[in-house]
Amino acid sequence: MADRIIDPEEYETDEPMWNPAMRAIPMPGIRKMVNLASQMNDVIHLSIGQPNFPTPQHIVDAHIEALQAGQTGYTMDAGLPELLTALCEYYSERYDRQLTEENFMVTTGATEAIYLALSATAAPGRQFLVPDPTFLLYAPLIRMNGGEVKPIPTRAEHGHQLDPQEVIDNIGMRTYGIVLNSPSNPTGTVYPRETVEAIVQEAAYRGIHVFSDEVYDHLILDDMEYPSVIRCTSDLDHVVVASSFSKTFSMAGLRIGWLISSQGHIRKLRRYHMFTTTVANTPAQWAGVAALRGDRSCIDEMLIDYRARRDRLVQLVSEAPHLTGYWPQGAFYMLPSLPPNVDGTSVALRMLEETGVCTVPGDAFGDSCPNSLRISYSTSMEQIEEAFERMIPWLAKQKF
Repeated sequence: MADRIIDPEEYETDEPMWNPAMRAIPMPGIRKMVNLASQMNDVIHLSIGQPNFPTPQHIVDAHIEALQAGQTGYTMDAGLPELLTALCEYYSERYDRQLTEENFMVTTGATEAIYLALSATAAPGRQFLVPDPTFLLYAPLIRMNGGEVKPIPTRAEHGHQLDPQEVIDNIGMRTYGIVLNSPSNPTGTVYPRETVEAIVQEAAYRGIHVFSDEVYDHLILDDMEYPSVIRCTSDLDHVVVASSFSKTFSMAGLRIGWLISSQGHIRKLRRYHMFTTTVANTPAQWAGVAALRGDRSCIDEMLIDYRARRDRLVQLVSEAPHLTGYWPQGAFYMLPSLPPNVDGTSVALRMLEETGVCTVPGDAFGDSCPNSLRISYSTSMEQIEEAFERMIPWLAKQKF
């Protein structure tokens, strides 16, 4: 263990060269904890949201074959035509609706997809309703571009489910967009179809856009149909959906994502995309074609492991002093609560320093859960077991 953990934020300064909008970007809580942990030995990471499974071999082979075949130049700005066709066929079949290649644009991961969608629409006077807690990317992008974020708090005692009526009641004259993320990072919550339908239909009626981050759409751990926004809307004129291969096929480093929306929206975003990353990685796009058209039994195999880890994590949290959990239905996260008024950041830092278990404090994901810790079970069952062998006795000694 390190004698003293050095906080990178101690060395941040407000240099005059930077655009003032940069102040809207916080030091990401996830990266902060990982950076601190990098200075230590014998750390168990329950912090990183990256699958620990290898990328399926047929996808790796397709990537290598594309490189060997000289597929290293630019694609069309919307993406590799073969990948656009594969995405179109896949989503048309999955959601039983007719889509075209013009409804898709390939991006450098879902991060660029979300960046494009939110930064192209956020502007002064426009308000966005954002669940709290939620993934840390949305609010800074909205604020950087002059938009206003109105949080819609969710509660651990309700499994962090989003109340659709609460969302609707918070729609006002300045509301421009609603951001959804299901399954959710950091909570693992999956919104039921009636929730998504109620929000999407009310938004359509009022002329409000819905931005849906569906990166974890295949990681559904209970027996339920995934209610994508695409399944719950009659047209795509007021919805923008982002997704990627990163979680479903354990392809995080290949950086291939996409946007789905109306043809008009996609044409506008293609122009913006040309001034950001221009095109996504070409060989990795060929790997994406193989992912969609090849054997997808790898997903089922991953889900078996994730379900077992989720079930065991729920049990371990219930046995851990001072932690209160719930039943996450998707992704690979849980956000258990500490007692009220306990500072989750302080607990996470001390637990890292004294036990070597790295989690992420809840305030990294919003203001409504400062007494929470995000636990990722994208690591092995052995690592989860060992982490709680350290955490449980440590928590038992704490006097909250």
